[in-house]
Amino acid sequence: MSESAKRKAAGNKGTPETGRSLLGGVGLPAAAIFEAPLAHNLVWMQRFAEAHGAHLAPHGKTTMTPALFRRQLEAGAWGITLATAPQCRAAYMHGVRRLLLANQLVGEANMAIVAGLVEAGAEFYCVVDGEANARALGRFFAARGLALNVLIELGVPGGRTGCRTVEQVIELAHVVDAEPALQLAGMEGYEGVVADAAHGADPVAAIRDYAARLIECAQRLDHDGLIGVGEPLVTASGSAWYDLIAEAFDAAELRERFTPVLRPGCYVVHDHGLYREAQRGVLARRPDLHEGLEPALEVFAQVQSLPEPGLAIVALGKRDIGYDQLPEPLRRYREGGRADQPLAVAGWRLSRLMDQHAFIELPSDAEDVAVGDIVAFGASHPCLTFDKWRRLCLVDETLTVRETLATYF
Repeated sequence: MSESAKRKAAGNKGTPETGRSLLGGVGLPAAAIFEAPLAHNLVWMQRFAEAHGAHLAPHGKTTMTPALFRRQLEAGAWGITLATAPQCRAAYMHGVRRLLLANQLVGEANMAIVAGLVEAGAEFYCVVDGEANARALGRFFAARGLALNVLIELGVPGGRTGCRTVEQVIELAHVVDAEPALQLAGMEGYEGVVADAAHGADPVAAIRDYAARLIECAQRLDHDGLIGVGEPLVTASGSAWYDLIAEAFDAAELRERFTPVLRPGCYVVHDHGLYREAQRGVLARRPDLHEGLEPALEVFAQVQSLPEPGLAIVALGKRDIGYDQLPEPLRRYREGGRADQPLAVAGWRLSRLMDQHAFIELPSDAEDVAVGDIVAFGASHPCLTFDKWRRLCLVDETLTVRETLATYF
């Protein structure tokens, strides 16, 4: 193996940033993951799943970072969830052997990717929600002489994919049963669309009802003899309502027949926006959980211009950080300074974000701001920050880069 290949296989540990400080020696902007909260989050969510008798298959589309997949698996994850066939291929190429595609597998080119993974030894699951797709999968995988594990998806009216009723689930199960190349391996769902479809109604009650119907479908399939594998799955859970799904699976005592699988992805680095708010809801419902998750992802950028009083332009934009909610200034440092000597950002407000410029409204007493100052920003929805980077810096509390982590979007 060449030296460059060895570095890539090791997670790009040998890149020039390694050993340098984000406050001097690393080109900015740069995305940083902090070691301590990352380690905390890995342990916290794994313990949560295990305490509810469930397995964890983190949604890898959040990060598409094999070095993080490896850490999740080493912490005890059952497998990795992905969103597309190419994502599954990338994960398999980096050592992930149990793959859950939480989407319908559509198109012969994508089916060919998955067939290659199954032939290579992957344990693979995908989702179906209609007869046409099930028939197409059956034909393709029969022609390759392969068996494909499929999960029937339960959706909701007005949501995205998935069967809308229990009756549709049972009808589709009979279609799958008639396809020799398909093995019905259980039920899959996603409760986030339920909360979205609630339209102001009580989302907690709606999600609990949805979880009950998902469990009912799984048990009905088993009762009717339509399950085609010895250890079927029942799986749901995004990153906002995972506590409700875990509680429903646990209360139903599914472990006697099914393997319950939770699929949150954003927990690994958490955030300073959408999921911070969602976590407050989890802790309000479950005060016994204590601590909770910690934000581990920040983007560092420099003040580029001070063109007029009360305004700073920072070299940070939509190409660098997620913006479904505007980023939040967290801390500031002098270039070449120390991590334990932060400067104030109280009253700073990011008002506008362009491709590569952030407009910061400064308070009247912000007199010490200088061009070149380094600002750490928190983002909402980590998925939409990770996909902007080809590598991220893993840093310690001194802001020294310990490793660089390659992404494979």
